[in-house]
Amino acid sequence: MTHVIFSFAHPLPDGSFLLNGDRALNNLKKMVSLAHQHDTKAILAVGGWFHIWGGESYPYFKQAIMNPASRAKLIQELFSITERENLDGIDIDFEHPRSTEEAQSLATFTKELSESLHSKNKEVSIAVYAKVHSSSGTEVTSVVYDSSMFEQVDHVNIMAYDGQWDGGYNAAHLSPYSYAENIVNYWSELFNAHQLDKEKLVLGVPFYAQPEKPDHKQISYADIIENNPANAVNDTVQINGITYYYNGESTVEKKTQLALDHGFGGMMLWEAGHDASGEYSMTSTIAEVLNAQYVLK
Repeated sequence: MTHVIFSFAHPLPDGSFLLNGDRALNNLKKMVSLAHQHDTKAILAVGGWFHIWGGESYPYFKQAIMNPASRAKLIQELFSITERENLDGIDIDFEHPRSTEEAQSLATFTKELSESLHSKNKEVSIAVYAKVHSSSGTEVTSVVYDSSMFEQVDHVNIMAYDGQWDGGYNAAHLSPYSYAENIVNYWSELFNAHQLDKEKLVLGVPFYAQPEKPDHKQISYADIIENNPANAVNDTVQINGITYYYNGESTVEKKTQLALDHGFGGMMLWEAGHDASGEYSMTSTIAEVLNAQYVLK
């Protein structure tokens, strides 16, 4: 890995943020130490889907960045923890701007945070919605981005999973290869149209499996391999009478090569704690494809 992202700092409407108590702070410190031992950058993510106070993070984050005073406070708070904990940067995970006004506020926040952190040679990345329907391949218009903000960040991490919620629930639409193809084409065209550097683009892959029925819980890729290592070559599995959909080794290899063939800068995974260990590690699978590409260059 080149970067490890710690999730999450939870923004509050007044521009402050919360971590999940002392345990989270201690885990953050340990992560930074371990990452730096391996010359890996340690990043703190702010936002996410769920908020520590309950419900979605969206309304809290929205209020924080749409008011100039609370936006400035949040930037200062993030700058301070970056310096204090020896972090290498911040990842913005605002899920998701739903109007032009919100998109402009997010772009302003991103620009001001980038200016602050870049002055100290720190990085800023942003996690973005895939913007493509998994089933039809058409553009999702309910999530709105101001493309100018992509000029400000070092990486754009595309959350190319959770497509199963398009229309009605369909676990098979979690993140099939066809979905990745449509996503890669959409973002390549967008960046080409705005003359943006496609090496900033990072394609996300899931390290979890989605159950056929939503009333069952997701399971990790590690659970799938523990059930039977032969599952590594598949994209579906039945465990305890429940069918799960996931990305197996060959699909992740193909997605990694797809991203590289389109000039993307790398891959992102959600999330490392779900990976299998040893020879079945999907992180290693991705790294092997990436390293082979760099050797060829």
